[in-house]
Amino acid sequence: MKYVASKKTMITVLILTMAFLTYFYIGNSYAQLTAKANHDHITIDFFYNGSTVGVKGISDPGTDLIIKIASQDGHQSLREKGKVGGVLWMNTGELKIEQVPNLYFLQSTRNVEDILSKEETNKYVIGYPALKDHIQMNVAVDGEKTKWFNEFIKFKESSKLYATSSGKISVAQKGGVQDYYILTQWPYQALPGNYTVTVYAVKDKKVIETATANVFVEQVGLVKAFANMAKNNAAVYGIISILAALGSGFGVGLVFKKSGGAH
Repeated sequence: MKYVASKKTMITVLILTMAFLTYFYIGNSYAQLTAKANHDHITIDFFYNGSTVGVKGISDPGTDLIIKIASQDGHQSLREKGKVGGVLWMNTGELKIEQVPNLYFLQSTRNVEDILSKEETNKYVIGYPALKDHIQMNVAVDGEKTKWFNEFIKFKESSKLYATSSGKISVAQKGGVQDYYILTQWPYQALPGNYTVTVYAVKDKKVIETATANVFVEQVGLVKAFANMAKNNAAVYGIISILAALGSGFGVGLVFKKSGGAH
């Protein structure tokens, strides 16, 4: 009888364990979120004028997606100009911003405010309001911070380094999973370095899964050589720059002279 009771107990425990695992891994599971950048190595040469970066992958059907491409947080500064004495335009102040990315792109299947809670946007720094709370500025008044943050965003957007949009991620249901894809214009203004692509799967106002990919931008050839020279041997770089400017001016003068444009 003891053997039978023990056997029944083992069977009961096994059934309960299987039920728990079924609930945990099936009832609450999601297809593995993936992310891949199709142009993850961008080279800057003399003919470089920007590029494109595509991001694709799969997610669980029915989930909303947010794709963020950003550089590492760093330091940014903007100088404020104004008239001194009502005559001369001079630098009258400097806005210093810490913990801010130089590049920040955000795409989402729907408006971020509609699919994600404020706590989650702040946690993952998703969207401009969350970015404003995340960064640090050398201003004491919150109203001033909002004012200068908005000016900073205008400046970055005009430089093609910041952008947000919704509804542009292409999604399709296929084989029990959701395929997604988006193509992003990569600006030539983006500095060399490492950039992180983060894809967030969102359901019930929460991020349920994330996946990342990397984009590496580097200078090559003569562009890299001149950049290293400017950094490590400024005197030689200055002389070459002056000679190049003189040579360009001489060449333009010859063109005008041959065309009869010079008087």
